[in-house]
Amino acid sequence: MPAIVGPVQINSVGGGSVNFGDSFYLSPKATGKTQGGSGGFNTGNFIVANNGLSATNTIDPDVNDQNIAANQ
Repeated sequence: MPAIVGPVQINSVGGGSVNFGDSFYLSPKATGKTQGGSGGFNTGNFIVANNGLSATNTIDPDVNDQNIAANQ
């Protein structure tokens, strides 16, 4: 069934999907990688992280970690 869409202005899209008209199935996909060391992702008030020496291994020898190109 066709849809009639009037004037639309989109200022910003920060992820997700925008659909106009008919759609059977929407499946947005994304992937990412974040390295964090000891005490790197602490949240809250008055955090004390005594780590001494800390090192994060960021060597990534493989080319693809999570392939989403074939799933679209």
